[in-house]
Amino acid sequence: MSKIEENVDALEVKINKILHKQEVLNQTNAKLSEQLEKQQKQILQYQEEISTWSEKYDTLKIANSMLGSDDNKRDTKLKINTLIRDIDHCIAQLAE
Repeated sequence: MSKIEENVDALEVKINKILHKQEVLNQTNAKLSEQLEKQQKQILQYQEEISTWSEKYDTLKIANSMLGSDDNKRDTKLKINTLIRDIDHCIAQLAE
């Protein structure tokens, strides 16, 4: 009978170790999930910031070209022509 008791005790020790490892892994998983969520929020914030700065940069390029900068005159002329075409289209629709 002592052999069975030894086996049961050994099995109980192994089960306790496995349960402890599972608890540690669950805690680690929770921490990693929390860190991942924080990083994803930070990435979204950075993407919004990049988008804002990109829009400001484009606006600044257009303003510089209107002030006489030779670098972006072509882009500005194309934008102005597009706006004129859009306005002409709107006027034509109103005239109908």
